[in-house]
Amino acid sequence: MRRSPWLAITLALCLPGPGLRAETVGPARFAGSYVWQSDDPLLGGMSAIEMDGDGLGFAALSDRGAYTTGRLVRDGDGKVVGVSAAALKLLKAEGQEALAKGRADSEGLAVAPDGTAYVALERPARVLRYDRLGGSATNLPRPQAFRQMARNAALEALAIDAGGWLYTVPEQAGAGAGPFPLWRYDGAEWDRPHQIARQGGFLPVAADVGPDGMFYLLEREFLGISGFASRVRRFDLGNWQASGVTLLQSDPGRHDNLEGLSVWRDAGGALWLTMISDDNFRFFQRTEIVEYRLN
Repeated sequence: MRRSPWLAITLALCLPGPGLRAETVGPARFAGSYVWQSDDPLLGGMSAIEMDGDGLGFAALSDRGAYTTGRLVRDGDGKVVGVSAAALKLLKAEGQEALAKGRADSEGLAVAPDGTAYVALERPARVLRYDRLGGSATNLPRPQAFRQMARNAALEALAIDAGGWLYTVPEQAGAGAGPFPLWRYDGAEWDRPHQIARQGGFLPVAADVGPDGMFYLLEREFLGISGFASRVRRFDLGNWQASGVTLLQSDPGRHDNLEGLSVWRDAGGALWLTMISDDNFRFFQRTEIVEYRLN
């Protein structure tokens, strides 16, 4: 992610908390939030989350090349009330060593039904394939455009569809206010089939292809002392419209720095948006799991 000034974030988090903020706009309805706390020194900087179909099991990724798997604990209303997770471990490079310092800025996670995991990294911009998390990495082809992306504004969002095609979006699309490119990998090469319209100051940070086959994009805007605002838009991959449909947009400060998104369907047919925040390893921020529900 793009690092924000210490003072601005400190002031932002001195403002009233989420409970005193107005509701978000859009058809998605707030379902609850939970602050994940642990003595694990690697817990922090959480940048991606992937939920199992039951809404309980998950895999999560930090932006320092660490991952964990676990389960959410829910009450009778489905609200998250706890987290049970394994200690975070470092992702491996192509061999058995951990990703090298300076090459471990992991930002996006996508997991195929067979357990194959893909990780998008921002510095340098690339996507790694793992037969399983914890195994050795394989580098996917790296287009020249990836090599030219800004060092701290490159690949953040990563998703996989039912056919195994990958989708990624950079946090920035170069100078100016142009659209964001949607990159697609078909198992052999990357192309750019679509563009995502830039709307306001929001920047892409996470993506998922839901069980409905739609492409979901989480975006974030940092507004100085007012804090972070978050937005989720939905796009139809079969009938692409660059603006998509806004499902939720939060007031600044309602949530922390949401950077991970996973979409799943409950037994009643409702879609859930599960998100996780990056606390930047700073004591005045929090690792927050936030959920919204779509009927």
